[in-house]
Amino acid sequence: MNKISNIVVNVCRIILAATLILSGFVKAIDPRGTQYKIEDYLSALSLPGLMPEWMALTLSILLSALEFCLGVFLLMAIHRRTVSRLTLLLMAFMTVVSLWLWIANPVSDCGCFGDAIHLTNGQTLLKNIVLLVAAIVVCWRPLSMVRFISKTNQGIVINYTALFIVATSLYCLYNLPLFDFRPYHVGADIRKGMEIPETEEQPQFETTFILEKDGERKEFTLDNYPDSTWTFIDSKTVMTREGYVPPIHDFSIERIDTGDDITEEVLADTSYTFLLVAPMLENASDSDFGEIDQIYEYSQDNGYAFYCLTSSGDSGIERWRNLTGAEYPFCTCDATTLKTIIRSNPGLLLLKGGQVIRKWSHHFLPTAETLSAPLHQLPIGHLPEESPLRKIAKILLSFAVPLLALTIADRLWAWTRWLKRRRTTPKKPQGLQSPDSPDSPKGPDSPDSP
Repeated sequence: MNKISNIVVNVCRIILAATLILSGFVKAIDPRGTQYKIEDYLSALSLPGLMPEWMALTLSILLSALEFCLGVFLLMAIHRRTVSRLTLLLMAFMTVVSLWLWIANPVSDCGCFGDAIHLTNGQTLLKNIVLLVAAIVVCWRPLSMVRFISKTNQGIVINYTALFIVATSLYCLYNLPLFDFRPYHVGADIRKGMEIPETEEQPQFETTFILEKDGERKEFTLDNYPDSTWTFIDSKTVMTREGYVPPIHDFSIERIDTGDDITEEVLADTSYTFLLVAPMLENASDSDFGEIDQIYEYSQDNGYAFYCLTSSGDSGIERWRNLTGAEYPFCTCDATTLKTIIRSNPGLLLLKGGQVIRKWSHHFLPTAETLSAPLHQLPIGHLPEESPLRKIAKILLSFAVPLLALTIADRLWAWTRWLKRRRTTPKKPQGLQSPDSPDSPKGPDSPDSP
């Protein structure tokens, strides 16, 4: 019975560890995304603006670090009592939040796995209930978790894990997310992302017309639309049945100077197009405007289109022009869409035929030395050769290989000490030593071993 309970505890521990590591990592590589989700929650609670942007961003980094560290500590069985209790508290809180999401439905996606995995609120609640039960089991018998690292070297793993995940978040904040799970990732075809496949269920809408005759107003549909003696007043369209929503459904570009919608023109351009993306020019960094102007001049010299997409109004655009001397055309676009396209304010996008070729944070814009020839002759004018799977493997190995090497060395050291103790422990006459005797040697994997 004791062996079965130990197996159950360790299975629950592995499930919890794997989930927390995945959840923490995908949040850590996209700290801005988690910040936006926190702000969505505050808006749903009718508390917009309660938390300054820097505080929401700090909370985003700390939350992802907490989840990732707890997952690694559970996996390695570090500070088993403390970590199991903290995990139980975290899962209890998350379960309460997911119950609220399921009942009130303030947001459609909880964001527990960032943009990597999307769950409905019902799926999120079910997931958290399972994890809560696993956390209760682990907290019930924490010392049943088999150690993978000795007490002597626990501090190394703790510091290494915390440093790795916080450094990862800061790097992704300064540059761009290491992995982009959004529909505007490098290699994505925006036009295809806007399509609704014929096999998918189409959304259905119903339009109601409000008309007036002899001072009387009535509502009509297309089926019972009256004769011309009625005067049209207004109309409204509502969705009567939800259908397939394409990954990209709100991408629209309108030039400010002419008022023309140039979305199709931009996406159909078989040459290259630079898009400077700045959700809010009032908050955008103007420290790199010199490099931006050089890229604009380069695009003009080579016949490439260049637009600045923003959701700011006339005052924000005029302020930016005065600060930077910008001469490129400005276009309006939805703020949420712009935040989804790139996690930098401003950031730069390179399109060709509607496909995303490259993305840059304003800290890593291509320099004049890089733009030394037409784009089709340069590496940045083509999709990166490194596959996403290879990139994921490199990042995981950069953390896992040193940790695995430390674990192997630690276990070998613990095994050597156990063998040494066994050789030096004097043997007692048979029958005087019981298996539970305090003087009996312990194996390297026993709960009380190093």
